[in-house]
Amino acid sequence: MHSKTYITVRYAETDRMGIAHHSNYPVWYEVGRTDFVKMFGFTYSGMEAAGIMLPLRNLTCHFDKPATYEDKLIVRTWCILVTAARIEFAYSVKKIRDDGTEEELGYGTTEHGVVDSKTFRPCSIKKRMPALYEQLTGNIKKR
Repeated sequence: MHSKTYITVRYAETDRMGIAHHSNYPVWYEVGRTDFVKMFGFTYSGMEAAGIMLPLRNLTCHFDKPATYEDKLIVRTWCILVTAARIEFAYSVKKIRDDGTEEELGYGTTEHGVVDSKTFRPCSIKKRMPALYEQLTGNIKKR
């Protein structure tokens, strides 16, 4: 299972050539990740209220083709690994053409630790949010 997030490239996200700057991809990944968690009835603020945070440990971005100003994009997000103290997500960024077909522009991953929001020490999402843990582990998908 994956989430679908729709984004239109804004002028502020582009460089002088009208191409979306590479630094936007992690932001788009975050929007997709937030939508993915919401798909299961959870929110990041709900996780924080439960005492956990998901700091970024690793990020990969692969760029095949540029996104340009006013392109309509779809960011697909899915979970590829879940342990009690680590979660990894994968992303695909595609341009939606005028005819409705999609063209892959890039893809990437983010790896997150699960930490206590007060101590920032590793903790178990399985123990703190067992329902979310079950949803994530039940929906792992490989690229």
